[in-house]
Amino acid sequence: MSDQHPDPANGHHRGAGIVDRLLADGGASNLADGEWHRVHPLTPLFKGGLVFLVVVGILIANMRDRLIFLAIGLFTPSELRDQVEQEMQYGVDDPISWALEWTFGNNLFVLVSLAMLAVVAVVVFGFWAVWRFQQFRVTGENVEVKKGIVFRSQRRAPLDRIQGINLTRPFPARLFGMAKLTLEGAGTGADVALEYLGTKKAEQVRRDILNLASGVRQEKERQRAGESYTAPATLGGTVSEGVSGLIGGVDQDDVEPDSVVRIPVGRLLGSHALTGALWIIGIAVVAAAIMIPIIAVQDGPDRWIVLIGALISTGVPLAIAAIALVGSALQRGFRYSIAPTPDGVRVSNGLLTTVTRTLPPGRIHAVEVTQSLLWRPFGWWSVRINRMGGVNVSAQSSSAAQAAAIVLPVGTRADAERVVRLLLPDAPAGDVLFTWEHGMLGPHDNDPFTTVARRARVWHPIAWRRLGIRVTSFALLMRRGRLSRRLALFPLARMQGVSLRQGPIARSQDVAAIRIHTVPGPISGEISGFDRADAQRLSDLATRGAVAAAEADHSHRWAEYAPSQPAVTP
Repeated sequence: MSDQHPDPANGHHRGAGIVDRLLADGGASNLADGEWHRVHPLTPLFKGGLVFLVVVGILIANMRDRLIFLAIGLFTPSELRDQVEQEMQYGVDDPISWALEWTFGNNLFVLVSLAMLAVVAVVVFGFWAVWRFQQFRVTGENVEVKKGIVFRSQRRAPLDRIQGINLTRPFPARLFGMAKLTLEGAGTGADVALEYLGTKKAEQVRRDILNLASGVRQEKERQRAGESYTAPATLGGTVSEGVSGLIGGVDQDDVEPDSVVRIPVGRLLGSHALTGALWIIGIAVVAAAIMIPIIAVQDGPDRWIVLIGALISTGVPLAIAAIALVGSALQRGFRYSIAPTPDGVRVSNGLLTTVTRTLPPGRIHAVEVTQSLLWRPFGWWSVRINRMGGVNVSAQSSSAAQAAAIVLPVGTRADAERVVRLLLPDAPAGDVLFTWEHGMLGPHDNDPFTTVARRARVWHPIAWRRLGIRVTSFALLMRRGRLSRRLALFPLARMQGVSLRQGPIARSQDVAAIRIHTVPGPISGEISGFDRADAQRLSDLATRGAVAAAEADHSHRWAEYAPSQPAVTP
């Protein structure tokens, strides 16, 4: 199902030679051959056809009583049929009933049926045309998608600019063995989506794209030369695989089982139960704020009617919002796993709709480990990241952006340590001491962090003892939070810059704020109140370290520069 197209670079058709060259660069499936291919034939149905099915369902629901009456009327005496029709109270105000009456009254049933069949044929032809004109290809440099009938569009994602690959299997598309592949770019609107492909083919294309982007050569391809894609023989087999995937999960190739971090259901429910408890307390506070003035002002029996109405109008929306937030968080946490693969870190989660994110090396710009006050007795932690792409830059504070940044929703200290090692595999073993003992659990005696000046504690009355920065050869560590502990790690090779800021009051105190510039995300990199000399020293250290780290960084072609010896992990 591929078409031959002239290559604009050399003016001739791509032939078998390009296949060999691209496969030598790491391609494994027959879809990474530089040729144009089409998506799954059911793609138009799940992209726009579901709306059509919903409209048809609404029409059928509105016509239900009329269709039942017409079916029963074939065997009902005319006197009883007239009585039933009068009781059903059909009139000209019902457009569907009016259309049926007009059709049967004028003996136009055959003509109307033919018109409906023509409409269905036009819709089917439109779906076919949409599928026919939507194609993609994977070359050694780009992934390209073109679509459109009247207004054509073509998107291109350079392989060396891909920030992550998401494999999403929405319900009910997953019942038919279909998946959506999203290539996240480094900017707003830069994502390129391949929707939809067969699940197995989507996994192969993802692997091919990562292999090509990594610079892997013939050795890895020879190891996978015998692999091929086998599709289910029938639609029933496809649906059967989809149902099995709902129970057992999918997308576990290339994952090392002994390195997978999973979240027990009890811990997941417990962590969100605490969040729900905060919502209940908040609702109770709001309700009390409403009840007390009403009880004080109103008098008589009407007071309770007004009170109940106010509680319902205020409490019900808040309760619905709390249930929606907790339910969404639970959906993201079910069947969670994170594991290393040859091409980065793979994070999977979801119950009905499953999402698998692959984060190639070098695409993570900041990692933050947090622990809320309510989680402290249980020893639970969460991990989130800043990365380029995947989220609209103008909506970084939205709930969707926050959810996309969470890599570990809730886990033990051992889980959090493992996740951080997966996300930052090049971190030296010595940085673990700074990260956990002094960063998350500190400060202790002989604190290696540079802390804020005592004269600036008026600006941080609660957390001033914990605020601190440490610069190592690999990353800048930023420690914050007293009630909610937080430690952010900014790899020096990914840092965009460091700046100092002083206002008039800060100049009078001889203190300054230091800010780490990184890609937009939920992890901020600014702390104020440092002694000016300390802030300048930290800025110089971070700047020199960032230059050295950037020169030694080869993560954009991670397979070409892979070390011959495995990295030492703590």
